[in-house]
Amino acid sequence: MNESVLLNGNDLVKEKSKTKNYYYTIKRVFDILFSLYGLFILSILIIIVKIAYMLTGDFKPVLFTQKRIGKNGEFFKFYKFRTMCDNADEVLEELLKNDPKAKEEYDLNKKLKNDPRITKVGRVIRKLSIDETPQFINILKGDMHLIGNRPYLPREIEDMGSYYKDIVKTKPGLTGYWQVNGRSNTTFKRRLQLEKEYSNKANLWLDTKIFFKSLPTIILCRGAE
Repeated sequence: MNESVLLNGNDLVKEKSKTKNYYYTIKRVFDILFSLYGLFILSILIIIVKIAYMLTGDFKPVLFTQKRIGKNGEFFKFYKFRTMCDNADEVLEELLKNDPKAKEEYDLNKKLKNDPRITKVGRVIRKLSIDETPQFINILKGDMHLIGNRPYLPREIEDMGSYYKDIVKTKPGLTGYWQVNGRSNTTFKRRLQLEKEYSNKANLWLDTKIFFKSLPTIILCRGAE
């Protein structure tokens, strides 16, 4: 092999590595700064949400934790505002067992349009797109990025199929490529396709576009369920 070609190849690999390191450094700095601001907002929202739940006679914790899939398939503790009843998993299991139409919808989208598990306060929280605000805790800890793929549940690994290995190349995010390209109006398979595409293309310019596209998506509750 020509030595000059080999050297050029090595230089190209080094340049790509340097670019990636630069990208992740900028991304982490932005994550920290934005999550600190987000945690300030979260501290106010927790009080408001707690009062709203108490007024409906619900005195359960307003935050809940759940095991989710992170980068390289490692699990982490995920934080979110509780928007469902306390026994949500049991209610879902019973519903899918007894309602064929609901099972068909859930198998297709991994969610239900008229989900009986969602509380009255939880429905408002989701419409305002503030249910994911506690994820700023995960961003500050380094479990997640501000921009990334959806943090999937362990039970969804089998459903993700061949998309899994590409999606877990990157850390999950508070918002991402799927959210600005349909959000709740897309099927589960289409979401996987979009998130595979993001994992293989992730760069600073793409993240910047997603960030600015996410603002109207959240403010206008576009695609929110």
